[in-house]
Amino acid sequence: MTVDSRTRRLAEAPVGRLLFSFSLPAIVGMVVTSLYVVIDRAFLGKAVGVDAIAGLTVCMPISFVMMAVGMLIGVGSGALVSIRMGQHREQEAEQILGNAVAMTILASLTLSAAFLLALGPLLQLFGATSRTLPYAAQFMRVVLLGSFFQYTSFGLNAIIRAEGNPRLAMMTQLINAGLNIALDAVFVWGLGFGVTGAAVATVIAQGVSALWTLAHFTSSRSVLKLRAGNVRLQWAVARPALAIGTAPFSMQMAASVVMLLANRGLSRWGGDTAIGAYGIISAVGTLLAMPVFGLNQGAQPIIGFNYGAGNMDRVRRTLKLAIVSASLFLGAASLVVQTIPATLVGCFSHDPALIRLGAHGMRVLLLVAPVVGVQIVGASFFQAIGRARMALVLALLRQVLVLIPLILLLPRVLGLEGLWWAGPISDATSTALTVVALGIQLRALPRTG
Repeated sequence: MTVDSRTRRLAEAPVGRLLFSFSLPAIVGMVVTSLYVVIDRAFLGKAVGVDAIAGLTVCMPISFVMMAVGMLIGVGSGALVSIRMGQHREQEAEQILGNAVAMTILASLTLSAAFLLALGPLLQLFGATSRTLPYAAQFMRVVLLGSFFQYTSFGLNAIIRAEGNPRLAMMTQLINAGLNIALDAVFVWGLGFGVTGAAVATVIAQGVSALWTLAHFTSSRSVLKLRAGNVRLQWAVARPALAIGTAPFSMQMAASVVMLLANRGLSRWGGDTAIGAYGIISAVGTLLAMPVFGLNQGAQPIIGFNYGAGNMDRVRRTLKLAIVSASLFLGAASLVVQTIPATLVGCFSHDPALIRLGAHGMRVLLLVAPVVGVQIVGASFFQAIGRARMALVLALLRQVLVLIPLILLLPRVLGLEGLWWAGPISDATSTALTVVALGIQLRALPRTG
């Protein structure tokens, strides 16, 4: 079978140029996607108030669960598609695509129904108070009703990237984020719809990008084709994809638990102002981390394809270049954060108490950000080569095995300050252990071209 020109690039193009061409579209898409979250919070903070930001922060555990399911399906399927294409097994790759669509439909129906039935009690469990609960409930009801669009646009976009089409994957994200920002301006500022307007803007934007994604897989532009006969759940096909996707799924599920525990701790030790400050810090931190995640998305198909093809030297070079690039970027970004944290928080609110608390929390929480790139890229590397269990362990290190005990224990000694310091301690510890795991794995790879 003739290998498509895009797959030949994965096997033959210079690694540096290839990583740049694959990562740049992903980075642009991820940055714009996270930028709309920042602008969303800024719109609501200025137009509605601190309680609206705190309300959306309370929703984050549910949002993380939804993202986790999207990663379980999309990232796992995308990684397996890359490996199958490297092995020239395109028919199996199309079966994986069809199963991903079937799993997306099933997930959107079951999860949304479950969350909607228990929404009020869940939000209170996550730290909502009488002041923030109305905002949280208004936002989440609308988003849950349109969840199919989120799963489709996010999950299947990973497969577009895996088939060797990063620019189109970037366009999906740009459509989503750009439309969301524009509709936010209309619904939140222009029409004064507040939190409900922000939620409607999110669903409409995700719906348009979902239709764009599905249309791609039925067009001549796609290497893989979405065929009706493949859109059915086949456990033999879905199981290996879900196994690979378990690592990012578990990381996001852990992030949901972390947010639940953090929100409850923030509510106890600092109140709604502390929850609002944490929401702002999370938005800024996510914006800074997105280029690294975009770099991962660009590196994953290169690593996966060449690992499947046995080109281990290209695997090593891609990993090294990704780690160096991530570390340099996060180092520069951290310098900005440590220099002007109050200015950054002030973009979301004029409240002096929130600005003071948020600036201090931002400095502490993002203290060791320059080294986190090693941990993020390292965990993604094991996922790309199909080492699902190791990827899972590394993913859980940062979000569960180290961070959750610190969130539970440190506030008992240091109060609110303990919640701020739990993050950097966990980041430093998990990064050190990831370096050890990478060293062992790289020594085990054969020296082949």
